[in-house]
Amino acid sequence: MSTATGPGPTPTPVGRTVIVVPTYDEAANLAWIVQRLHRARPDVDVLVVDDGSPDGTGRIADDLAAADGRVNVLHRTGKAGLGAAYLAGFRWALDRGYDVVGEMDADGSHAPEQLDRLRSALADADLVIGSRYVRGGAVHNWPLYRQALSRGGNAYVRLLLGLPVHDATAGYRLFRSSALERIDLEAVRSVGYVFQTDLAARAVRAGLRVREVPIDFVERQRGESKMNGSVATESLRMITRWGVAERRAQLRRAFGRPGTAAPAVPHDRSAVGRR
Repeated sequence: MSTATGPGPTPTPVGRTVIVVPTYDEAANLAWIVQRLHRARPDVDVLVVDDGSPDGTGRIADDLAAADGRVNVLHRTGKAGLGAAYLAGFRWALDRGYDVVGEMDADGSHAPEQLDRLRSALADADLVIGSRYVRGGAVHNWPLYRQALSRGGNAYVRLLLGLPVHDATAGYRLFRSSALERIDLEAVRSVGYVFQTDLAARAVRAGLRVREVPIDFVERQRGESKMNGSVATESLRMITRWGVAERRAQLRRAFGRPGTAAPAVPHDRSAVGRR
């Protein structure tokens, strides 16, 4: 099952694809996830964006790239946040003419074997989100409090921002390059986990075709999660600010007052360096 927003024109083919994989201290997982991805989709390239991992992840990425032309590496000097890493990867991909740019975690929570679900849906979409919370989606090995936090956060996003997306915080995605260009990446300032919600909101507001397809999300088995309660709280705080700003804009429009343009999704500088 999939859910959709936006019009449904004639399907267009999926082209040359790169998956952006941001890393920070993923030495135990990187080679494993890249191998799985290439077993599932030998035709897909990988861009590892490493934020100066002290555990040697960057060296592992370089070794993978030296052995396989489908693997590329972008080294960054410090831990500047998930959104900043993805933005750097998106710009790299657009500069090199890729037709499709994807997001995937390095820790195995996103199954490369399910990538074809997203690619198939992209035939008539601009953005496809691998969703835990549409029919057929599932979360494995999460404690109940994590599931409650995630589900509650997504319900809050739908209510406050009015997004017709069930899993706006999901990080398993495929974008058409044309969609990234319409979103205007230069205007995006979100750098923490709220980046995912930010881009979903921008895509919907730009009138892009957004689809959700079910995936099986699996909690990492090796290494430590970068998500914690404080990061989630900060994300919800930012979403609240956006929602309040949008409601104010709606009231201005309703009463014919000036300054009625819908607010752009604003900044998230509070979560810099947290992944």
